[in-house]
Amino acid sequence: MSVTAQDKLLKEIDKSDIPNHVAIIMDGNGRWAKKIGKERFFGHNSGVNSVRETIDAAINLGVKNLTLYVFSMENWKRPDTEIKALMYLLFNSITDELENLNKNNIKLDVIGDQDLLTEKIRNKLVNAKDQTINNSGLKLNLAISYGSKQEIIEAVKSISNKVKKNIISLENIDENIINDHLYTRNLDNVDLLIRTGGEIRVSNFLLWQISYAELIFLELLWPDFKKLNFYEAIVEYQNRSRRFGKV
Repeated sequence: MSVTAQDKLLKEIDKSDIPNHVAIIMDGNGRWAKKIGKERFFGHNSGVNSVRETIDAAINLGVKNLTLYVFSMENWKRPDTEIKALMYLLFNSITDELENLNKNNIKLDVIGDQDLLTEKIRNKLVNAKDQTINNSGLKLNLAISYGSKQEIIEAVKSISNKVKKNIISLENIDENIINDHLYTRNLDNVDLLIRTGGEIRVSNFLLWQISYAELIFLELLWPDFKKLNFYEAIVEYQNRSRRFGKV
């Protein structure tokens, strides 16, 4: 699509009704690569450009929180060669993008079971978080080694342990207590979930946090996702009526 078409679409967006928290399942890298006769890693590498476009689009619209599903708990079941390639890409991407994160006032955070990552990757992520901690713009959350069921299980264990030690009373357990024990404790719930790749499922991603999110599923494979597609998703979001169970 032309720049003119993108500009036209931008004018349709109500800047007073931008989702506070957008989450994206970036699916279809491998299939995209296969379609053009390349190895799966080529698709993952190409998907980095779509991440950049998405971040730029989110900043342009004033989205406050953007959570990207980078690597799921289930992804650990993939072949070792692909896992190593993905971790190599993650390491290099953080290195390459750190300057841009600071330039664009982006605060980086990571959710997931980081104990499963190598020490090298963990240190890289901690360093990137530390170097962006004072940024006050878009909060970019990378879900790495993340699984929502595992997150909830860990929250239940932690709350149960505090009940056992009389730190929390059973009667006081509510949504706020549970929220405070999730990886996303510092985030609002998701307003809009986008999934590329043609699959219509949420794949163990932010199950608690998307309870009232608007869901958009696209046939588009992730490396083909551009700013225009993000803007289209926002227009679709604004055309829906969010009643939260009310009339």
